[in-house]
Amino acid sequence: MPNLEHHLEKYFNYTSFRSGQKEIIDAFLSGQDVVALLPTGGGKSLCFQLPALVSDCLTIVISPLIALMKDQVDGLQARGVGAVFINSSLGWNETQDALAGIKDGNIKLLYVAPERLSNQQFRDALKEVEVGFLAVDEAHCVSQWGHDFRPDYLLIKDFIRCLKTRPAVGAFTATATPEVKDDIIKNLGLTDPQVFIRGFDRPNLKFFVQKDIKGRQRQDEVLRIIKTQPGSGIVYTISRKE
Repeated sequence: MPNLEHHLEKYFNYTSFRSGQKEIIDAFLSGQDVVALLPTGGGKSLCFQLPALVSDCLTIVISPLIALMKDQVDGLQARGVGAVFINSSLGWNETQDALAGIKDGNIKLLYVAPERLSNQQFRDALKEVEVGFLAVDEAHCVSQWGHDFRPDYLLIKDFIRCLKTRPAVGAFTATATPEVKDDIIKNLGLTDPQVFIRGFDRPNLKFFVQKDIKGRQRQDEVLRIIKTQPGSGIVYTISRKE
């Protein structure tokens, strides 16, 4: 097993892991499928980026958001890591350059949107590439029980079958009920996955609801809360006018 702490500090300037990260990374590196339910801000991306850095194979990250892909790829490139994304924001020449870098072995992490998986040219380009890990970010999108179902996420299971060798597959999300978790395992075709669930308690966040407050009382209560609670907050209203 590689010295994970060394790579953690070298590439990310951290001297220790957050709760739950190392267990997920160890399982991924041992070739096991993984389902990781971590709260927002819990360090999900590190759980697939670090295994990619210590592996000789390509890691594919499937992500639904172009802006998120660019942000993570920019951050990795700034650390000297070979990372690219392929999505609709690229022209034909840029896409070909990215695929050439993958074939030459210069790329550690490839970020793609799920819609790309139906592209036959893309599939053909990856048929002979050794893929060590495949990470599905925002994995709740694969579930019709989820709040953000994306039909193209159902392409992932078939895409995995067309790869040269089956990689270890990791599903990462901050949003999953038991039904959604079961759907993720089924629809991604995960094999005896290790499931990691970390606490969602966020001590820096406070939630409370008040009911049966009308009209002017609501405004007065909002003002009272704003004046008495330090820091930032969010107020939900019924209408734009309110």
